[in-house]
Amino acid sequence: MEIIWKTLEMEDERIIQHYYDMVPMRNCEFTFANNLLWAPFYEIRYAVVEDMLVFISDEAELSVSCPLGKGDLKKAVDALIQYFKDKGRPFKMHLVSPAQFEELERLYPGRFQVEYDRDAADYVYESERLISLAGKKLHGKRNHINRFKENFPDWKYEVISEENVEECVAMAEIWREQNGCMEKGEKHDEFCVTLNALKLHDELGLKGGLIRADGKVVAFSLGEPCGEDMFVVHIEKAFAEIQGAYPMINQQFVEHEAAGYRYINREEDTGEEGLRKAKLSYDPAFLMEKGLVTEKGI
Repeated sequence: MEIIWKTLEMEDERIIQHYYDMVPMRNCEFTFANNLLWAPFYEIRYAVVEDMLVFISDEAELSVSCPLGKGDLKKAVDALIQYFKDKGRPFKMHLVSPAQFEELERLYPGRFQVEYDRDAADYVYESERLISLAGKKLHGKRNHINRFKENFPDWKYEVISEENVEECVAMAEIWREQNGCMEKGEKHDEFCVTLNALKLHDELGLKGGLIRADGKVVAFSLGEPCGEDMFVVHIEKAFAEIQGAYPMINQQFVEHEAAGYRYINREEDTGEEGLRKAKLSYDPAFLMEKGLVTEKGI
């Protein structure tokens, strides 16, 4: 069968969401907003193969996602294997969860191997703990928040709206200069995604919140539901020089926008040492593994 790959556009949301609703995913990557925002940087396109949703990326090397949906998984994977063969490229499947690999192993015993990437594993937390910050392990976070409240007794939490989104954009521009995101590269791409997420938050159904201190925006966050019992925090920005700004937006955003979800997915650390230390300091409930699947002996 011929596979027709399509560039993601806003009008594709109905199609993409149809498959996500069928088989809810917990990986932070599998939401329409995330797909659309990152598509230009990872050269992401999509196709429906045997009534299953598949993404393809040609950013560094050609690879596809594991088909999602209620269609025939074996027929879909067979079609993808043939596609790679026709292209003369080795078969690669990215962001594969342990459960997905288990199903591949059942359908193709011994044919594939998987290599999980620690740098790509999502950090998942219990929402109640991020709100209450109870327990000895999170004592330091409570202290930082208390200090912030002492320093800024007029602080406020606000939902991001048309009235204040431009203030978030202005704050992000300052954050950009402070964090060296001006040159082309991964940090620059991530900043572009942040700006687009702010500007399109309403159309994409993203929930947003900000912290105001001394009347100015000092932190903001954006996220959305992912799966049935999980909320994913895609973006979080704060002025690091303001003690407690990051813990404040972390705690307040979950309390106001995601308290109804059991788990909070705060995405991966990309192997960055400081980010890994920060994410581990919040005592995750578990890490969600994602791996690269290839054919054995190839």
